[in-house]
Amino acid sequence: MNSSIIAAIAYGVLAIIGGIIGYFQAHSQVSLFSGLVSGFILLLAAYLQLQGQAWALILATCVTAVLVVFFALRLAKTRKFMPAGLMTILGMLALTVMVNQLVTVR
Repeated sequence: MNSSIIAAIAYGVLAIIGGIIGYFQAHSQVSLFSGLVSGFILLLAAYLQLQGQAWALILATCVTAVLVVFFALRLAKTRKFMPAGLMTILGMLALTVMVNQLVTVR
């Protein structure tokens, strides 16, 4: 299992957990829905990478990039580290690993 698969799994699980926490703390159905959808897409992309599907790494990279941009904008707007700052930093770390894997593969 390579590092991009681990990064996709870790960030996917964090997105799911964050969506659930957002729902229970703020009763935000949008947080729940977006966290579950993006998290499950990342987990699916990790699974497909394990199955040898090269395009799944591109899918995981794109989803992670979208989440990083979203959380960075949210951080700039609210100036609150939790959860936007944490998810931005962890997303940038996961994105770095995934992009490095993309560059290495090609």
